[in-house]
Amino acid sequence: MRRNIVITLLLLAIIIPAKAYSAATGEIRVGTSELEMVFTIAENRKVIYQYFGDKLSADSKTMLLNRQYKLRRDGRMLDAEVFPSAGDFLDPALQLTHSDGVITTDLYYVDHAVANVDANTVETRINLRDALYALDVSVVFKAYQKENVITQCVELTNHEKGSVRVERIASAYLPLHKRMYYLTHFYGGWGGEMKMEEEVLTPGVKSIEARTGILNTESVNPSFMVSADAPAQENSGEVYAGSLAWSGNYKLTFEIDKYGILHILSGINPYASGRTIEPDETFATPEMVWTYSSAGRGQISRNYHDWCRRYALAHGDEIRPVVLNSWEGTYFDFDEKKVMDMIDDAADFGVEMFVLDDGWFGNKYPRNDDRVGLGDWQANKKKLPHGLGYLADYAHEKGLKFGVWVELEMVSPKSELAEKHPEWIVKSGERDLLLVRNQCVLDLTNPAVQDYMVETFDDILGSSPNITYVKWDSNRFINNPGSEYLPDDRQTHFWVDYINGLYSVYERIREMYPHVTIQLCSSGGGRLDFGALKYHDEFWASDNTNSLSRIFIQYGTNMFFPAIATGSHVSISPNHQTHMHSPLKYRFDVAMGGRLGMELQPKDLQGDERTFAMNAVETYKKVRPIIQLGDLYRLVSPYDEGGWAAHMYVSKEKDAAVVMAYSFEFHGRDRFLEFKLDGLDKNKKYKLTELNPAKGRKPYWGEGMVFTGDELMKIGLNINDSDMFDSFVFLLTAID
Repeated sequence: MRRNIVITLLLLAIIIPAKAYSAATGEIRVGTSELEMVFTIAENRKVIYQYFGDKLSADSKTMLLNRQYKLRRDGRMLDAEVFPSAGDFLDPALQLTHSDGVITTDLYYVDHAVANVDANTVETRINLRDALYALDVSVVFKAYQKENVITQCVELTNHEKGSVRVERIASAYLPLHKRMYYLTHFYGGWGGEMKMEEEVLTPGVKSIEARTGILNTESVNPSFMVSADAPAQENSGEVYAGSLAWSGNYKLTFEIDKYGILHILSGINPYASGRTIEPDETFATPEMVWTYSSAGRGQISRNYHDWCRRYALAHGDEIRPVVLNSWEGTYFDFDEKKVMDMIDDAADFGVEMFVLDDGWFGNKYPRNDDRVGLGDWQANKKKLPHGLGYLADYAHEKGLKFGVWVELEMVSPKSELAEKHPEWIVKSGERDLLLVRNQCVLDLTNPAVQDYMVETFDDILGSSPNITYVKWDSNRFINNPGSEYLPDDRQTHFWVDYINGLYSVYERIREMYPHVTIQLCSSGGGRLDFGALKYHDEFWASDNTNSLSRIFIQYGTNMFFPAIATGSHVSISPNHQTHMHSPLKYRFDVAMGGRLGMELQPKDLQGDERTFAMNAVETYKKVRPIIQLGDLYRLVSPYDEGGWAAHMYVSKEKDAAVVMAYSFEFHGRDRFLEFKLDGLDKNKKYKLTELNPAKGRKPYWGEGMVFTGDELMKIGLNINDSDMFDSFVFLLTAID
């Protein structure tokens, strides 16, 4: 062993100069149409992270190739490596224990390769190798040209004779050197997801992490923005943004060292997740999704939305239907007749998709509440004597599509499935099961469980070709983790293998049913990340359907995720979650900011309310291409003082726009909202029309008038909305 190390050192002495630092000998550029990451290769074969920002000119090399910093006390420069490994004083991107017990890793440049994935995507692989061990690390970037998004992941391959223990491995690392750093991150809980918080980062380490296994985004989200030198603005200032495409435990760290450099690491949470990599085995991390804007966070959102619709969302270019979901209209209390009546009413309202939620299954243990039946996915014969297919076919005859709710990852202890396969339940040895919502988690590290889930999905949809929508729910986190399938010495593989097992199920289902609409739901917004979203058509942002709450939830959510995927439903007043009263117009005006739906018993809307709802649904259908496929411009933040919020969607051709404004405080007689529009063509003329108007109310003096895009963006609108729960929606249509 000692002889091999000596030989390796002699070879490295030839390949890698002993000098700690020298001028760079080459560069690697990872770029989109407008953005660029730049790395340099030093004479000592270290790959140095030099730059991330707006694209540089082709001959901008002098600064990069000759850049120097202060020396550290150990004689090295402050150069940040592309993928820093354990052995230094900073939190490492990679920490391994080699088979001989050595806990340090030192990576050097081998080569790099650039290839076109397609006409819009360029992949760059930077290949690194440890100085003493047969261990390879590839840092892989994909640059999406039109969307100005760059993804990053890492592949680690063990070519050593013995196994390697991975203690931690990040997906990405980003160093920044600014005067100050302002971090925007997201937090909350059930019914209050994606609240925003901006704070100044100070020396030391701040971490944002999830350790629940499932519901990984209910309390915090693996998406963030860092604004340089000043708080984030909508239309100005440097903003760096990242979002980890991973549905399990994750960890983001933001460490400011004594030199004032911010080190950002993101990836799988190392918590209880040490992983053994056998010889010739490769482990790949999830992707980190990066973008940057020198013109504020508005462009950050538009970059993510464009990229998501094309690459991280099923059928991202197809218009979404208006949905009626049965949950708040019936809960568990329904039968075939009641469901058929709701389908009739849905058709009358102009709804296009009816979704039957929880409670339709189980016979030995009928699913009449949340205590039993999960896992027994056969239609309940008492409630639905003719089965799911009968209802789906009935909806089809009425001109509606039909969908159904499932929670395939879970099982009730009181179920036929739990009785038949107790070994499929996640549990920690002989410890007692700790129930959450009266249910347990199925062990997706087990291929047999994965097969069961795929087969069950197939059986459910096999009952009728008219079942074309699935609401995929997951309502509890994992505690006391453990697997009867995994070997005793591989129990720490559980957290990662569970999510990879889930992704495998998603992939197989998508191969079988490429055209079925699948909603990503997890106790509301408990699984909202780009890793899971790419297998789904939409997500359920929150179980809280209260319109006032949704203004804030959707504002934070749409920082990264587009309106086309945001399920946003009108519910009854008073709201079932908050018990708050609000006008029907307000509820529709807020819900129109996403994929519009209804979550109520239609018979509860009668008279003028019923007429208003029917008209609002038809109005939404006319403008939804703008909302679902257009560009979002935030105009007034609900987090600013004043009690107002406003935003707009602009078509890609800039020939139409939808403007939405909400008041959620009482402003008295003397205050009103005035704001400038954005994203229009200053040379076009636009006719302004109010949508969903209230009787006897004229919110804006310019109704029906024509304005130039220039004056709308420079002067703006002044709206009469002094009362709490005033809301207005305007359509701007370009005219010749």
